[in-house]
Amino acid sequence: MQHGIDILKLWEAAGMFARGVIAVMAFMSLWSLSVAIQKWLFIRGSQAATRKFAPDFSRAIEEGNLEKAITLSERKEHHKSHVARVLGGALGEVKPLIEGKSTLTAADINSSERAVERQMLITLAEFRRGMGVMATVGATAPFVGLLGTTMGIVTAFTGMAASGASGGLAGISAGIAEALITTAMGLMVAIPAVWCYNYFTTKIENLTVEMTYTSKELIDQLIKNVGSEVGRSIFTREFQAQKAVTGHGHVGG
Repeated sequence: MQHGIDILKLWEAAGMFARGVIAVMAFMSLWSLSVAIQKWLFIRGSQAATRKFAPDFSRAIEEGNLEKAITLSERKEHHKSHVARVLGGALGEVKPLIEGKSTLTAADINSSERAVERQMLITLAEFRRGMGVMATVGATAPFVGLLGTTMGIVTAFTGMAASGASGGLAGISAGIAEALITTAMGLMVAIPAVWCYNYFTTKIENLTVEMTYTSKELIDQLIKNVGSEVGRSIFTREFQAQKAVTGHGHVGG
């Protein structure tokens, strides 16, 4: 007795509806996988750029050399770094004052914070682009396969009723196998999509924490140049309170 599944024979025996379902799921699978690959390459490039940017930037901040920090954030090779983009937004607001050796004020700090928030929203939107595709494929692919299975079973039993008792189980076994294969395909499409969605969701959350903490550290450093408690905004006071609880405020890449 020969075992195994002959996919080609199942495809040839499948009706038009089942073939349509299989074609739809093949498209869904290719779509979600292409989005996942593009997103993986995008995040990987951003992290690689951040690893080159972070050490030099941290050293400039520790030295209090804000001019050097601004120069680093503006370099073209660092533009892919999510951290460089967020910190560059904050430094861009105070760049004229720093270059002019002017005194920073509370309004300047608050303006930098708003620039950080704007740039983070833009960066996170780019990171999350395409996540809806993976979520939709992971949630709907099993139901699309189940639709094909339901219609296939209806067709199989309709054929059995038309052939009467002479058909028997052997007469409908091929139809049931054809019906069940669509459910299997639905699961095969959904499982990788769900895995990728959960992986990138966790990854983006980690990148968000990294951008948040590094930007707050920069704001804290800018406030030291104000030299007055008046310059401490709500954003920074919350960060100082969180540092007192956790014992640190830096998240490494």
